[in-house]
Amino acid sequence: MASIARKNLIEDIPRFLAAQAGIMFAVSLVTIQNGILNGFVQSSSLLIDKSSADIWITSEDMVHLNLTMPLALEQLTKAQNVPGVELAEPLIFQSARWRDPTGQIQAINLVGSNPDGQLFAPWNIIEGDLESLKQPYRVIVDESNLNSLQVSGVGDTVTISGLEAKIVGLTQGTQPIVNSIFVFASLKNANAYVTVPLQTQTRCTFENGNLNCVNVFDDSGDRQTQTDISPEPRPLTLTDPITYILVKAKPNQDLQQLQAELEATLPNTRAYTRQEIAEKIQDYWQKRTGVGFVLSLGAVVGILVGMIVVAQILYASVADHIKEFGTLKAMGAPDRLLYSVILEQAFWMAVLGYIPGMALCLGVASWASATQGILILITPASAVGVFFLTLVMCGGSAFFAIQKVTRVDPAIVFKA
Repeated sequence: MASIARKNLIEDIPRFLAAQAGIMFAVSLVTIQNGILNGFVQSSSLLIDKSSADIWITSEDMVHLNLTMPLALEQLTKAQNVPGVELAEPLIFQSARWRDPTGQIQAINLVGSNPDGQLFAPWNIIEGDLESLKQPYRVIVDESNLNSLQVSGVGDTVTISGLEAKIVGLTQGTQPIVNSIFVFASLKNANAYVTVPLQTQTRCTFENGNLNCVNVFDDSGDRQTQTDISPEPRPLTLTDPITYILVKAKPNQDLQQLQAELEATLPNTRAYTRQEIAEKIQDYWQKRTGVGFVLSLGAVVGILVGMIVVAQILYASVADHIKEFGTLKAMGAPDRLLYSVILEQAFWMAVLGYIPGMALCLGVASWASATQGILILITPASAVGVFFLTLVMCGGSAFFAIQKVTRVDPAIVFKA
């Protein structure tokens, strides 16, 4: 019976290739959509996952990483004095305006940290070093964002919120899918960028004997080329805003107890363990934004397309060999043996369509990560899950062909 199934499978090569193309499409769509969803969700907490902090202190109004209220630096001092805290460090995470050398602006996320800190620092630095961030108005960006930022690499100078910014380093794999472009800086530099006021200019025109003046906001002055105009960033004061406080607990310290003490000491704040805040952010992007539904819907469409293609191919194959199935029935072959032929075909179609489909997905994921900085997360567990889903898809498609065999009359063999 197995040999009959294989012969039926490859008897019509064009039909066989059409079926494999449909299965490859379904496998690829399900895998890529699931990989994008997993990568999207995981990358949303990338900043947290790469920190060494046991606890993140945030505003009680924090919704997700980009949507929160600032904290005063003086709260860092209070956190350091809480029993059970070994180390506390500030982190600035604020949006800013990046103006590239062509004069175009775009939104970025400034990530300000202490270059000598222990709880957070830019990771995967492939060019430059952290020491360079200590100099005034120096930043590090991810290499995948160079084209988006309209810069060529280390040494280029742009402006951020009207202040000059020189690129002194490149990272790799540090850009999440969900956030605006990450730009890493020291605390002093990041504070200067996010607190600088907009410049106001009065522009006047003389038309038809009338003088018309208007005040406009501008951050594109001469600072981009005259780097000596901007004063050196000042150290942060206790009243300066920061975004998060990162805490490392003392050895054997109960984290739940420490969370409660930190929240009692710092009014209007919440203390999350690293896992808790990561789950909160991932849950927001996966459930409250509808991203999970959209990507899951695409995966369902892929499954339906695959089932339709396989069902059509198997049904046509049974219809072409209906007399042969009638002959087997007339010879006394039980239905279960006839069903095994169809299920065998479905199994081989699933395997032969899954292998190249998954190989294609792995290639796309590798290309997207290397060239676009997009994480398409295909784990061994998800690959195995897609394989079993492919088997179920093809097995379910065989149902229609099995129904036709079930109703076949052995007397058809003797009809003209």
